[in-house]
Amino acid sequence: MFLTRQHKAYVFALSAVLLWSTVATAFKISLRYLDVFQLLLVASVTATLCLSLVVLVTGRMKFLANLDKRDYLRLACLGIMNPFCYYLVLFRAYDLLPAQVAQALNYTWAITLMLLSVPILKHRITRFDYGATVICYSGVMVICFSGGQFPAGELSTAGIFLALGSTVIWAFYWLLKTKDHIDPVLGLFVSFLFSIPFIAAACWLQSDVSSLGTAGILAGIYVGLFEMGFTYILWLAALRLSEATAKVSTLIFLSPFISLIFISRILGEAIAVATIMGLVLIVGGLLVQHFSPQINIWGQSKNTE
Repeated sequence: MFLTRQHKAYVFALSAVLLWSTVATAFKISLRYLDVFQLLLVASVTATLCLSLVVLVTGRMKFLANLDKRDYLRLACLGIMNPFCYYLVLFRAYDLLPAQVAQALNYTWAITLMLLSVPILKHRITRFDYGATVICYSGVMVICFSGGQFPAGELSTAGIFLALGSTVIWAFYWLLKTKDHIDPVLGLFVSFLFSIPFIAAACWLQSDVSSLGTAGILAGIYVGLFEMGFTYILWLAALRLSEATAKVSTLIFLSPFISLIFISRILGEAIAVATIMGLVLIVGGLLVQHFSPQINIWGQSKNTE
């Protein structure tokens, strides 16, 4: 059967959405065997190796010579933000919260990005953006003030702040990348490569690498491949092949709901009514923002897991 470019774009996009939908579950499983520093180390090394293979196979490695010192310095700073700071905060949030809550709160990163773009990029907030913000954070309130409806009981306040804080780090990361002229795959590879010494040092100081077991390593490898590395390549390929970004970018809104299925079936978490109500509001706000006349950030979306 012959597939058009647009059909291939849909295949890549849906594959990325499906894989990203598994990562909230993968985080919680990984954290049964690893602490946050160990998971960050294993996943980041895996993602870096995956990206290096893609860079080699696609012939991008030769373009490293075109980067100057300022490019490398900027990519090093981006590497400290992502994966080092962002995933350290995000993994800790997942360690403290039910997966259904952490993934829902983390999904507000696009609204955070839009709000921060006002003082940083001087973007103007439209009525769509105001409406999106109110709807989205109404969903956050529904989840955070659910009155202990979750199986684990009252939610960790620290976990909530960390989950929302991760959206700030991720938003700053994307804002710094807006003026980046470097190929996104090559840039991500260099950033991850620079981050490894910092991650390794943090793991050495705060954890015990010698305690890593096979189950933990395999879980961390899965996170590295399908949250940080390979799935990002699939998403970029979908955007490149699509006739219009909007044709594939809206598919990302399926991810949090599919994720709830994996969380329920694999982790065994009983999905709270507050999660569904809150997530509907969050995604509803994101859809309003998505169709705003302003620049659409979802064309360069991460997921979220």
